[in-house]
Amino acid sequence: MDAKSYCETVAHELTAWKAKIYDVIRKSERLPDRGKGKVAPFIKELNTVVDDLNAKLDLLSQECPADFRLQRIEIKEKMTQVKGSWKKVWGVLGEKEFGIGGA
Repeated sequence: MDAKSYCETVAHELTAWKAKIYDVIRKSERLPDRGKGKVAPFIKELNTVVDDLNAKLDLLSQECPADFRLQRIEIKEKMTQVKGSWKKVWGVLGEKEFGIGGA
């Protein structure tokens, strides 16, 4: 796989994660005030992740680093951290599944 194809693949993957997170955030906005209070810290964390993903997507759109491994590791670590918050938000939402891909 050449560098351009690799960067496009990574960009698609990051965009998919961003869409999943936005879905959770949108659903949380429909909660009653009490539920919103429960998930507020987790939503804040998810918004931070979206900001980080946007920064990575900007990097990929402006340049395609020959070695994106460090950024990829950082993203994977961030997504691992976010899964706990993700599950808590989905639990408050009353969802049985945690979104696309069983995150």
